[in-house]
Amino acid sequence: MRGFRWPPPPDGGPRLAGPGPGGPRTGRPALPDPDTDLVTTPHGVRLEQLTTGTGTPVTVFAHGLGNGIATTRPFGSGVTGRRIFFQFRGHGRSDAPPGTWTYHDLARDLRAIADLGGATRAFGASLGAGALCRLLAESPQRFDRLVLFLPAALDQPRGAVARERITDLLDAVASGDASVVAEVVSVELPPAVRNTPAGWSYLRQRLDHLLRDGLAPGLATLADQVPLPDRAALSAVTAPALVIGCAGDDLHPVPVAEELAAALPGAELHVYDRPGVLWSERADLRARISEFLNEAAHKD
Repeated sequence: MRGFRWPPPPDGGPRLAGPGPGGPRTGRPALPDPDTDLVTTPHGVRLEQLTTGTGTPVTVFAHGLGNGIATTRPFGSGVTGRRIFFQFRGHGRSDAPPGTWTYHDLARDLRAIADLGGATRAFGASLGAGALCRLLAESPQRFDRLVLFLPAALDQPRGAVARERITDLLDAVASGDASVVAEVVSVELPPAVRNTPAGWSYLRQRLDHLLRDGLAPGLATLADQVPLPDRAALSAVTAPALVIGCAGDDLHPVPVAEELAAALPGAELHVYDRPGVLWSERADLRARISEFLNEAAHKD
């Protein structure tokens, strides 16, 4: 692949190193960010929240490490009822309380948003899946339906790859240099998507959020934390669950998804056969999530 360049050309097309034809000059710019609210939780941490949709059921969406509302919203595009998206502590406009953070703290953030919003269904991606597991271990009957997307850890820490990735991202954001942040964030994109209009649009949105709001240094220690001391704590969960993994994803190993699906009595597992599922299987992924979450609503 020819070299990645930042900033992107003003016409939105790819910029390539060296001679060669340009790519397509099309691509939709990211939509403006909707207005969000700061919610004061019972445990005293203010969390940024966005609510979309109306009626019931209500679904809460928990994002991954270093991500946020914008990257989580696409998962809810076909989900019926009211949808609550939020930012964990240290992300976006949410508070960054002092001290070392654990999955217990993240579970408290998730529980507070779910309780205040009356959520009966939950979606968790990566870090959010870990926080959801911790909440379920403490309150197995809390939700009626669950989706856990790309779980990254269960009762073992994530390891060196995740630690290096979050450290690089935190250092890049702290530098305030857009080109440095772009180089780190571009790793999130499959090689085939980099230097395409869709890739540039994603990078612009991510950079806008990261350079505007920053990321709290306290997030660095989460890669060494475990959601659960023992996966057996999930044996009391009775809600139907969909666990989604992806082959070839070093940050979200398939064995973790398999172990989580085995630990949840009512879980079904789906594993995509290649990484970059958000780009290569977006329509199928959205349909799979929405059909699973909406199934109970259609029966009501």
